Amino acid sequence: MASTDENGTLPFGELTGVSRLSALEAVRARIALAVDLGLLAPGERLPGTAEIAAGLKVGEITVRRALVSLCADGVLERRRGRNGGTHVATEPTHGAVVAAEAYRADQAAVHRLIDHRLALECGIAHLASGHASPDDLSELHDLVEEMDRVPSWAEFHGCDERFHLRLAEATGIPSVAVPYGTVLRELYRYYLPYPMEALRASNTEHRRLIGALRRKDAAGAAEVARRHVDVLHNTMFMGLTDPTRQAPAEDRPRGGPGT
Repeated sequence: MASTDENGTLPFGELTGVSRLSALEAVRARIALAVDLGLLAPGERLPGTAEIAAGLKVGEITVRRALVSLCADGVLERRRGRNGGTHVATEPTHGAVVAAEAYRADQAAVHRLIDHRLALECGIAHLASGHASPDDLSELHDLVEEMDRVPSWAEFHGCDERFHLRLAEATGIPSVAVPYGTVLRELYRYYLPYPMEALRASNTEHRRLIGALRRKDAAGAAEVARRHVDVLHNTMFMGLTDPTRQAPAEDRPRGGPGT
């Protein structure tokens, strides 16, 4: 099981690039990097300020300032009228946010963090297959249904986190949730806005996992978890910027992750 220090943080000292960013610069970098990688398409409308703030776990004022500054940088643009709001610019400026380099600087450490999550999640899925109660399965099912209904990546992100933390609780071992939650939160700091079709595809894996849990299929649950996490090596920003690590096309619709 993962070891943490007295503050509950993981010993990933190499994850220094993003940790040096202010909340404002982190939001700017995540949105700009998503635009640079084509995850947010030209002209695409962004979710509302409150939804982005909840999805990225920052304050609404921070999001508002980040969006205004990205508009000034030519990455985003404001539109008025019935279809108004904040959109990706029709011809967005690329490489406009220097802080995005902090994410690229942490690539090797994020790969190790994914492997750390992989080891934990396979074990969690295996244990949950033998311990998940009907209430556990019902709550996991409800979260999957919610992820199929939410309109944007911002809302999906929150449901996804609740799903995986609830899965850890379904093992019946309370101490499992602490190290797993720490790994998950560290990794979520590196998630970018992704296309909804990619996120919906990842949600089908959540459904397969619940199916394995209902059958009490420990090996099957662990295998679904393995595929679900291992693909992050190719579908998070590191894989999208490194052509030698690209996943097969069927595994990365528009570059999205299996979260």
